Amino acid sequence: MQAGNSTGKQRGAGRARSFTETGRRAQIVAAAIDVIAEVGYQRASFAKIAERAGLSSTGMISYHFDGRDDLMREVVAEAMRVADSYLRPRIEAHESYAARLRASIEGNLDLLVDHPNHLAAIAEVLGNLRGGDPGMVAFTEGMEAILTFQVEQIHKGQAAGEFCDFDPWVMMRAIRAAIDDVVRRARDEPGLDAHAAGHELANLFDRATRKST
Repeated sequence: MQAGNSTGKQRGAGRARSFTETGRRAQIVAAAIDVIAEVGYQRASFAKIAERAGLSSTGMISYHFDGRDDLMREVVAEAMRVADSYLRPRIEAHESYAARLRASIEGNLDLLVDHPNHLAAIAEVLGNLRGGDPGMVAFTEGMEAILTFQVEQIHKGQAAGEFCDFDPWVMMRAIRAAIDDVVRRARDEPGLDAHAAGHELANLFDRATRKST
């Protein structure tokens, strides 16, 4: 990919983006997500992304983004925004903590069905970012914040008598690892039924967390 130029940096710092610029950035990010999901992080060139976005030249990408890393960070941010907008209403539609936990597990894998390129792209990007890269740091901090919130919800569910006695941190990390494993398998097994896997995981962790009556 091409490196960003000073014009792009001055433009981004000097004034707010117009509606057209915002739309063009979103178009480029969407194209980047599709290309990365299809050919991988290393082969996702500016030329391929520009072609997918219907741009006349790669210079349009350099105008809107300060190089490869800037674009990749926005790919990660967009994937997280899509995940949040997809999962939040499904989870908040339920009142009980147990139902919300089930909705979260099933929703994560339904997201894989409905937005496979977003999850494939984020896995590719994060697999190639360095540990100290701002994109990786932001993602890690975001995931830890989500995990902390989920642990708090488990504590509340235990206090409300919906869940049995267990360590919420251990349980939530086990749930996260199980979901991530299905996502990894889906990349290698195109025929994998992620929806069914989500249902099975939800049943498994419902039995593991449910308080006996």
